[in-house]
Amino acid sequence: MATHSSPEHLIPRRVREERNRRGLTLDQLAGMADVSRAMISKIERGQSTPTAVLLSKIADAMGLSLSALMSEPRTPTTAVRRMQEQPHWVDPETGYIRRLVSPPGDDSATEVVAVELPAHKTVTFAATESLHSDDQVLLLAGRLNLRCAEVLYELQPGDCARVSTTQEQTFENPADATARYLVIKSHYR
Repeated sequence: MATHSSPEHLIPRRVREERNRRGLTLDQLAGMADVSRAMISKIERGQSTPTAVLLSKIADAMGLSLSALMSEPRTPTTAVRRMQEQPHWVDPETGYIRRLVSPPGDDSATEVVAVELPAHKTVTFAATESLHSDDQVLLLAGRLNLRCAEVLYELQPGDCARVSTTQEQTFENPADATARYLVIKSHYR
C-alpha cells in the first residue's frame, strides 16, 4: 500500500505547486484571494495552518476545489479509495473535519466529501469566484442549519438540500452532538 501524506503536510506544498503552476507570484495570489501575502507565505512554508474559510479563498482564487489543496493531484490509479487512504483535514479554528471520499482518478467534475462539524460550531464559506459547484448536502447524523444566501434549511438526519457555491454558505451545528454529513459536489466553471 502506498503511503499517503496527511493534508496538514500536503497543503503547504500543494498551495505552492498550484501557485507556481499558474505562474502566480505571492502578491498576485494574495490579491486574487483577498488574503495577505504574508499569510500565503506562512502557509506555503508550513508555519501556519489555514482555516477552512481561508483555504477555500485560496483554492477559489486558483480555480480549484478545497479538496484539490488537501490531497495529491488526482491521477488514474484505481476505482476504490479505502477509508484509511481518504485524506482528511481538521480546521484549526472550529475542529471541522473534512474527508475526501472520492476515489483518485481523472479530474472528475463530481466529488464526494464527508464532513464532521462539532457541536455549536459554524463555518461560513464566501461565494466562489471561479470554480463553482452545485452541492447536495445529505445529513447523516445530528442537526444542521444550512444557510445559502437568504434561505435557511434546518436539516434532520436523512434530509438532503441542494445549494450552490455561487452564493455564500453557512453551516451551523445548533446541537450538543457532532453533525455528520456528505457533500456531493458537481463542479463547473
